[in-house]
This record gives sequence, C-alpha cells and structure tokens, in this order.
Amino acid sequence: MTTNHARGPAIRVRGLEKSFDGTPVLRGVDLDVPAGTVLALLGSNGAGKTTLVRILSTLLKADAGTATVHGFDVAAQARDVRASLSLTGQFAAVDEVLSARENLVLVARLRHVDDPGAVADELLARFSLTAVADRRAATCSGGTRRRLDIAMSLVGDPPVLVLDEPTTGLDPQARLEVWSTVERLARAGTTVLLTTQLLDEAERLADRIAVLHRGVIVQDGTLAELRQLLPPARVEHVQEQPSLEDVFLALVGGTAGTGRTPDTAPPGGEPR
Repeated sequence: MTTNHARGPAIRVRGLEKSFDGTPVLRGVDLDVPAGTVLALLGSNGAGKTTLVRILSTLLKADAGTATVHGFDVAAQARDVRASLSLTGQFAAVDEVLSARENLVLVARLRHVDDPGAVADELLARFSLTAVADRRAATCSGGTRRRLDIAMSLVGDPPVLVLDEPTTGLDPQARLEVWSTVERLARAGTTVLLTTQLLDEAERLADRIAVLHRGVIVQDGTLAELRQLLPPARVEHVQEQPSLEDVFLALVGGTAGTGRTPDTAPPGGEPR
C-alpha cells in the first residue's frame, strides 16, 4: 500500500453519473468515506444506492465521473479495487449445502490465501461461529448466516467493506447481532460503507451519514450536524415507555439495546 493509498479517503467519488435506457439514476454524485469510519448511505427505493455500490465494486461502469477505492481507480484499476473491497449484498451469499467452516475455506482458497483452514478457524472464532462450524449453513438462523456472510467477506482482510442493506429480511434479534458485528469491525479499523433505509440502523452504526435523493447527495455529515438542519427540539417532560423492541427481546431472551444475545439457545435451538 502506497502512502497516497494510506492517507486519502478510503472511497472518493466525484461527479458520478449513470443512466439506464435514457433515465438518469446517478446525476453527479460526490462522496468521501474517510478511512477507518462507517458511513451510512441513506435513500429510498430508486435513489441510486445499489447502482453506486455496483460501480464502486467494478460490477458496473459509470457514464461519467470518477471513483476510487483505497486509492485505486474503479475503471482503470479494477483488479486492485476488487482486492481492496469486499461486497456483502442484501441477502446472505452462502452455500447452504456446505458447513460454515467449509464456506470460509472455499472463499479462502478462491482468494489464494495461505493456510485456508487456519483463516477459517480464526474468522469462526472472531464472529462467534465456532459452535456452528460444522453445521450446514441451511440449518443456521438468518442472523447466523448473515454473520457468516460478513465473515466470508473479510477473508484476506480487505480494508474496505460495503454492506448493501445487510439486515434486509432479518428479525429484530438477528438484526442486533449484525449491528454488533459491524460495530466490532468499526472498532478494529475497517472502513464500512453501509447502505440502508433504516434510520435507527444509521443512527446506531454510522460516524457520518449521507443522504442520496434522486441521484445526488443532498446532505452529508455527522448525526449531530444533520440534526442542526432542523429547528431546536421542544423540551417536554414525558414518561418513557419500553419500546416494542424492548418487549420483543425480553420475551425471547435477548438483551435490549446492547446487540448481545445469550450464549446458549433453548432446547433444540442453536447457540447464538
């Protein structure tokens, strides 16, 4: 990694444009994601989030503008970009016939890393998946499969991770498991670009938030900076009630607000 790669933004986008059949989807996107931070990209359906992610991942070519990942140009240095970035899509891309460990070993071999078995075991431990290492992925819960999917994305230690709506279709408890995983990655210094429609997800995980609307970034800043765009809040004294999430997690045995779940599951269930 060169000095420029280390010091510049992990992701830099300037004037990015993309149209499909004459319909503009991206209309000149400008965006920086500082290295070692989590940036949440908010936008409604059709805003252009997935199109931007596909361009950054070298799966799609832009019509105009530039983008770099880890200092590499996505158009001219696609191979270097793919070595620097890992993409986790909206649904867990695991082989359900294979066990959790076999999935990790397979990806490690495809990426030609040294000692695939040791890499798999390290990631199983890192993501609290050791207890399900030998279970077929098809028999694991949605939250466990999603954690396995993210673990597979980190084979080879890519410095940039893109999570495209990672909690789509997950129940509240599984969503908290994924949130805790992302928080651990952020503490370890991984740069994360998170696309989401869930405002509470962005509030909890992001260092910065960018709002993509009709193909352009209409605002970019910290949560505190974005809140300053609105009039000051009116102070009222109210009695705080438990949220539905608090009630749900209390009933099923989760720990509200922490993203942690018990170490053991009910009889017949899997450890989490």
